Amino acid sequence: MNRKHFISSGAAFLGASILPKPALATDDPKTPIIPPYLKSGDTIGITSPAGYITLPDIQPAMQQMGEWGLKIQIGETIGKRDFTFGGTDEERARDFQKLLDDPSVNAIMCARGGYGFVRIIDKLNFKKFLARPKWIIGFSDITVLHSHLIKNFAVASVHSKMCNSFPEDWTIADPIQKETILSIRDALMGNKMEYSVIPNASNKPGLGLGILTGGNLKTLETLSGSASDINTDGKILFVEDTGEYLYSIDRMFWTLKRTGKLSHLKGLIVGGFKVKPSEDPAEEFGKKLEEIVLEKVSEYNYPVCFDFPVGHQKNNFALKCGVKHKLEVGEGVVRFSEA
Repeated sequence: MNRKHFISSGAAFLGASILPKPALATDDPKTPIIPPYLKSGDTIGITSPAGYITLPDIQPAMQQMGEWGLKIQIGETIGKRDFTFGGTDEERARDFQKLLDDPSVNAIMCARGGYGFVRIIDKLNFKKFLARPKWIIGFSDITVLHSHLIKNFAVASVHSKMCNSFPEDWTIADPIQKETILSIRDALMGNKMEYSVIPNASNKPGLGLGILTGGNLKTLETLSGSASDINTDGKILFVEDTGEYLYSIDRMFWTLKRTGKLSHLKGLIVGGFKVKPSEDPAEEFGKKLEEIVLEKVSEYNYPVCFDFPVGHQKNNFALKCGVKHKLEVGEGVVRFSEA
């Protein structure tokens, strides 16, 4: 793994013994629903519920997942376009509903993000899906769905790269790109996820245990007060974002704080943030990302981890939303693993 972001297990975790005992999570009353893990011969459907994408664009993903032993069912929205969207709202909702309801489809991968899922989420009926839950995969705009599934049904899903991030030629792809793609396979096929990260000097040490929830910070903010708004109490929250000014990130974290989403966490994971530079040097915000976050959580006693490998970046590893995890943050180690 990329030494910049990961350290191996073993000696690196000798410091874990000095970590405090974990506080048990107070989860929602609903027992988390874990969809059946995939096996060779299972079918994964590919659809485009947000931005448009072409059939050639998803060919590398189809080939790689085929090598994992999976069958591919291509949704009707692949290749369709309605301006920036992968078809009209009606077409995208109909295609996603078809894959949700189809008992022969064992998982659904969103082909890409962009924008658009919030326009169709209230058109979807999850009755047949709940009778036969299946893994749904994606990130960025797909945060809408991850949040909706946890809030309303307590169903687990996979936050990860999508079809547009698979390398065109696997033989020449760099190691970190391969590892992130293979983490999707590991998540879908039932391997327990465990990541070890080089600590950031601004981390807050501690040990937390709770259901994982989160995703794109801007998307989470826009869901506040809606039927898809998440309950973060007793959970480990992860956030990431891209193309935002520091003042906007500050505002979003204030929204999290003022809506109580930071008050009763078991842990906070801050992933990749591609900060948009100020257009006017005289209007610089004056605080770094770490300062923005730590200001909002200073009164709370839970671990905080910066620079976690998730987000709009090459080192974007698969995470299982809705599954209980353990976050260990010490001076010389950060480990995040399924509990």
